[in-house]
Amino acid sequence: MPKPPSTDAEPDVLLVVGEPRTSEPLAALLELAGYRTVAVDRATEATARLTERRFDLVILDVTLPDTEALRHSRRLLAPDRPAVLLLTGTGEFLGSLPGGAPGTDGQAGGAHGRVAEVLARARQLVRSKEPTGWDGALRHGDLVLDDATRRARRGERTIELTPAEYRLLRCLLVNAGRVLSKEQIGRHVWDDPPTDGAVERLVSRLRRKVNGEQTALIHTRRGFGYWLGRSGRP
Repeated sequence: MPKPPSTDAEPDVLLVVGEPRTSEPLAALLELAGYRTVAVDRATEATARLTERRFDLVILDVTLPDTEALRHSRRLLAPDRPAVLLLTGTGEFLGSLPGGAPGTDGQAGGAHGRVAEVLARARQLVRSKEPTGWDGALRHGDLVLDDATRRARRGERTIELTPAEYRLLRCLLVNAGRVLSKEQIGRHVWDDPPTDGAVERLVSRLRRKVNGEQTALIHTRRGFGYWLGRSGRP
């Protein structure tokens, strides 16, 4: 029997992609975005994983030779089935099977699916399956980030964020207590690799907004990167 769904806010994603150049950066970005990710490179292995536990989303490379059996597996036809996002092995976004239903969402073909596009679609599919009453907020102490409004607050103080600041803060909150390198932050915040200076300037702006006159929450670990948390080292 599959394991019951997790009670916390981190969705479980099964990544079924045969091409490492696609699966590795996508898995890294999913984990930075707060998803618990299991990556396999064969549909037969994915079928076995689906019988062991429940996933919120399956990202499936349709060019794998054994996908037909997976798409008709009992787990993908169950009442609480995961949504399915369809890709080619090179990361081109083809569409989705909402709730495992046959067919696509009308977006088949078309524009290249970069990793950022796939992540955005994954967020949309997972959010549509979240239980009513979950407000989508991430919290660390008195710091709250609301995904619905893209705003943050620290205690009673509202923090207005630019889109890049929002993505950075979300990345830091999801990985609270963990030191993130500039390269890791860059993959999450920007579509194209940024310069070290761009990362430093963005972190500096966000640090001023979040910390304000209150206890510092965003810190630098010299030579390693940045982390969010209370004083002391992670």
